[in-house]
Amino acid sequence: MTYSCSVFANYLIGLREGLEAALVVSILVAYLVKSDQRYLLPRIWGGVAVAVAISLAFGAVLTFGPRGLTFEAQELIGGTLSVIAVGFVTWMVFWMARAARGLGAELRGQIDRAADAGRWSLSAVAVLAVGREGLETALFLWAATNAVTVGTSATWEPLTGAALGIVTAGVLGWLIYRGALRINLTRFFTWTGAFLIVVAAGVLAYGVHDLQEARFLPGLNDLLFDVSEQVPPTSWYGTLLKGIFNFSPQTTKLEGLAWVLYLVPTMTANLSSVRRRTAAAPTRLAAPASVS
Repeated sequence: MTYSCSVFANYLIGLREGLEAALVVSILVAYLVKSDQRYLLPRIWGGVAVAVAISLAFGAVLTFGPRGLTFEAQELIGGTLSVIAVGFVTWMVFWMARAARGLGAELRGQIDRAADAGRWSLSAVAVLAVGREGLETALFLWAATNAVTVGTSATWEPLTGAALGIVTAGVLGWLIYRGALRINLTRFFTWTGAFLIVVAAGVLAYGVHDLQEARFLPGLNDLLFDVSEQVPPTSWYGTLLKGIFNFSPQTTKLEGLAWVLYLVPTMTANLSSVRRRTAAAPTRLAAPASVS
């Protein structure tokens, strides 16, 4: 059970990120089908395939690239990428919450412009739209997985959780496209966004710890608290806290400061934006296939 709790956290990450990509693809495909431009579908699927390949290659580079470096260099790269991943996922949370309502119209406009521009333009739209999600997902999953599995070989459990989430998202995307499923996307992205902010705070704290081990940041032995006896890392509740929230029983002062300075203002801004959107226009988003 040592790392099984991280499956749930990575499942939700894969589900959310995968659903964003699935919504993009379903909107693109639905618009071409409804506008009698089915002959353009191979360009969309070709672009999706390229985006998936780029994302997998990026994930492979992240996983195997740093292995021949010194310990300090690996920690420096890992800590830096963790901080970058937190930046990307934070931007994604706020962007998706703001853009979800008008995402269909924006993508349809891009399709029309790309179809007129040239043969490969439509594929480029799919590559950019899906590839962005794929690269963000690869980076954030790598950071979250590395934080949980560092020093072990048990990387398959969190990656399995992420893969199951992506598969679930693909099924949901297909059902949305077929019109068989209607979900409140605003509520979905609100709750998963709040969860990802908490996860990102843990990834940021772990990234700071990596940078301290790389001797890039000071205070590696300056602990804010040590609750290893009360929360043993190998206990079920220690595993749960580590797997989902990247909680460390031995937390330095700089880690704790980074966690608080990120979580409090980011969560406050997220909840404030949710309240503003809810007060302005509380609507239920329909399936992309039904958008005219």
